[in-house]
Amino acid sequence: MDMHRQYMHRCLELAQMGAGSVSPNPMVGAVIVFDGKIIGEGYTSPYGGPHAEVNAVQQVIQRYGEDAKKVLRESTFYVSLEPCAHFGKTPPCANMIADLKPSKVYVACLDPFAKVNGKGVEILRAAGIEVEIGLLENEAVWLNRRFFTRIGQFRPYVILKWAQSKDGFIGQENKQIWLSNAASQQLVHRWRAEEDAILVGTKTAVVDNPSLTVRHWQGKNPLRILLDRDLAIPLDANILNGQADTIVFNAKKTEWKENVKYIELENYGLYLPQNILYQLYLMDVQSIIIEGGRATLQMFIDAGLWDEARVFESEIKLFNGIMAPRFSGQIIESKLVSNDLLKIYKKE
Repeated sequence: MDMHRQYMHRCLELAQMGAGSVSPNPMVGAVIVFDGKIIGEGYTSPYGGPHAEVNAVQQVIQRYGEDAKKVLRESTFYVSLEPCAHFGKTPPCANMIADLKPSKVYVACLDPFAKVNGKGVEILRAAGIEVEIGLLENEAVWLNRRFFTRIGQFRPYVILKWAQSKDGFIGQENKQIWLSNAASQQLVHRWRAEEDAILVGTKTAVVDNPSLTVRHWQGKNPLRILLDRDLAIPLDANILNGQADTIVFNAKKTEWKENVKYIELENYGLYLPQNILYQLYLMDVQSIIIEGGRATLQMFIDAGLWDEARVFESEIKLFNGIMAPRFSGQIIESKLVSNDLLKIYKKE
């Protein structure tokens, strides 16, 4: 791997550190190199805070003081996503970099957001800065697949998740069964902390009574989404407790009670997955985990509204029960989590 790729790879590592805190912004990493050494690096702060490029420049200023401007002018910038070109929660990063006039800027991929999408690069080039686009582009797009999906498809990135027995069952009727091991459960809680929202249907809420919070990992609790057409879930159910905000899509009422928001959907059941995802898109939800049960998972699969599936296969056999969802996808990763086999698929 040449040095340019190494520096951009570091940008991607830095960007990942913003997982779970920057949405609906993209995850971005920035590296500043002077005389063959990294002198500043940063990643996007939690939503509303400074962007990656600003944090990297601040490191250089703290290190070099009065000489920082001269050093920055002779430096090379590496950024995992095109610098923003509009005023949002913060000023445009492209303008800041243009004022600093570094010798060159490497950009992994363009930002598809309409207010950016090439405009950041135009600002840099208009300032006389050489810009190269496309270094580790595929890796950068994959890293921000949630952001790209929301911008391009007007819906959140959808992750399906379930555990199944060795013989292909995800559970048994009206009975709570734990199929995944403790390590897998901890990994799932990490995933929850990295995504914006998590969704279950009525039956799962009744049988399992889940909290859908981050208990075995550090991080924020995701927004909880419950599908409860007839408002059958008891008010003391864990999913309605005060530990996280909850949205209940239903056919009865629209009302807000403390941390629970009830949203009535007209013609409930008609294009239900599409309506839910569009409602969440309007709420700036960038990613969601669909945790079950089978009917809910299959509903999103049949609608073609999923991007990734994460499936744990246990060593336990059930011999009968509720069959796992049926789907077709391309396997992109397979690994053991203790004695569970985790397979990750992407939609073909």
